[in-house]
Amino acid sequence: MGLKSEITDKVKEILDTNFLIEDVTYVPEITDSKLTFLNKGLKFEATVLYIDLRDSTKILNQHNKSTIAKIHKAYLYTTVRIAKSLGGEVRSFNGDSVLAFFQGTTKNTLSNAVEAAMKIRYMIANTESGINTLLAKYSAVDFGIGIDDGHILCVKVGVGGDANTKDLIWIGNPVNKSVVISDECKASYYIGISSRVYANLNDNVKFHTEKNSWGQDVKVNMWTSYQVFYNGHYETFYKTHYYWTID
Repeated sequence: MGLKSEITDKVKEILDTNFLIEDVTYVPEITDSKLTFLNKGLKFEATVLYIDLRDSTKILNQHNKSTIAKIHKAYLYTTVRIAKSLGGEVRSFNGDSVLAFFQGTTKNTLSNAVEAAMKIRYMIANTESGINTLLAKYSAVDFGIGIDDGHILCVKVGVGGDANTKDLIWIGNPVNKSVVISDECKASYYIGISSRVYANLNDNVKFHTEKNSWGQDVKVNMWTSYQVFYNGHYETFYKTHYYWTID
């Protein structure tokens, strides 16, 4: 059988076979036995955190490859370590972007994802964090973080029998919207969240307590509303310049 026929037959099989979807209560991983190269996917609920490094080409043209590798390793390690400390599961690296899932869509899950974003923002962008000054010796790091939540479909793709040609793809508006929102965020408003996430946050990641002129504690909203064009129309989302320190 020629390559053309092989591909045509396989595509026909994929398109003509019913697709089975199984609901799960966890974030799938590549070794999950329920995921095969057949027409099957696993659907789960999660809060999505997507972070993307800005000006990658500029950094690439300013430094040699070993320096760029060190910058990326430091940035990615920081992101993954903080996400995991708050229950996040990192499932995708794509160049200089990271996709993390916080299983569930409860107020606590949403708030954990936002807290993670605020801590990432502190560690990478704040001069008091320690690593910001280390990174700045090579290049200032700019980035954007987008957060949304909802149902996501996980599907295994690639060619069976070859470990180097298989991966997981993540399908759903929460993933796409997180990416779109992250594109709207940069210094110093590094973090953006969907209106649904904003409406369901715990107070500790929504308000900041400050003293007014009479010495009284007052709640200040840490988020500012903006508009983003998504799926053919404008939607409200929220950005913040606040951060969460780490001891």
